[in-house]
Amino acid sequence: MDLAGGRDARTDWRGGAIFRPVRTGNAFEETVERILEAIKLGVLAHGDRLPAERELATRLNVSRETLREAIRSLQLAGCVESRRGRYGGTFVTYRLPPPDLGELRRAVQDMGAELEDALTYRMVLETGASEQAARRPLTEEQRDYLRERLAELESAPPEEYRQLDSRFHLAIAELTGSHTLAAGIAESRMRLNDLLNAIPMLERNIDHASEQHRTMVETILAGDAEGARRSTEEHLEATAALLRGFLG
Repeated sequence: MDLAGGRDARTDWRGGAIFRPVRTGNAFEETVERILEAIKLGVLAHGDRLPAERELATRLNVSRETLREAIRSLQLAGCVESRRGRYGGTFVTYRLPPPDLGELRRAVQDMGAELEDALTYRMVLETGASEQAARRPLTEEQRDYLRERLAELESAPPEEYRQLDSRFHLAIAELTGSHTLAAGIAESRMRLNDLLNAIPMLERNIDHASEQHRTMVETILAGDAEGARRSTEEHLEATAALLRGFLG
């Protein structure tokens, strides 16, 4: 299955956090939600092609008609477009809106007391994921995958940074070998997605985050479980502090 932009999602540990079987009786709504999750978290970036219809319907455990209806809804919303021909398919057209402090404050008001809960939940899941990834005997393909996500993030233009940051964090989750944990991290990220996207991009903060990301990768690849947990905790604490700072 060609996930997008030449990336291959056939390997079971990659992409399972997003394209997992739907669980509710509302197959149409949850299918829309899963595809939007993949787009907003950067698993599928602008210009990327969605997996082939048959493959995606199988992974989501929905009928092809349900999948087509979901894609039609996303087309009407301007998130994807279908192209015909030899190199046709369904492609992502969604772009993240620019950072907006007003939107950030409105989103925080909507969350209320859920904000601290979401930050705590993210901390527990992602520090545990980094520790578990460091404990696993990763294949060379998996190690290269993590390095690629880091390099991709470090070279990201400002308008793509947040999505590629999500992709980086999801890559660590995928390396744990637990689809349940990876799915939890994806859902946790979606709870905070609008808030994180609304934070203005500051060069100093990006540089600081890059140092933390590199340390996370180095400790995971070195098999340093405690170092991976600690570096991830420091990074998430810094992100939470930045978020609270803009709200203060």
